[in-house]
Amino acid sequence: MLNEKFLNELEEYLKSGNLEQDFEYSSEERRQEILDYLERLMDLAELADETATRIIFNKSGLGQMFQSNKNSLKE
Repeated sequence: MLNEKFLNELEEYLKSGNLEQDFEYSSEERRQEILDYLERLMDLAELADETATRIIFNKSGLGQMFQSNKNSLKE
C-alpha cells in the first residue's frame, strides 16, 4: 500500500515548481482539479498526522517500545 516512489515523485513535482507552472497554464477546469487535489492532499496529511500520533502513543505501539527502552537503560 505504501509507495515511496510515488511520494518521491510528488515531492519533486511540488518542489520543482512544475505544479505551479502547470496551474498557471491550465484551463479553469484543470486549475480547479489541481486545487481540489491539493486540498485532498492536505486533508490526508492531517489524517496521517493523527494516525502517527495514535501509533506512537498507543500502549501496544511505539509508546510501549520507548517505555521498554527507558526501563532497560535504568537497569
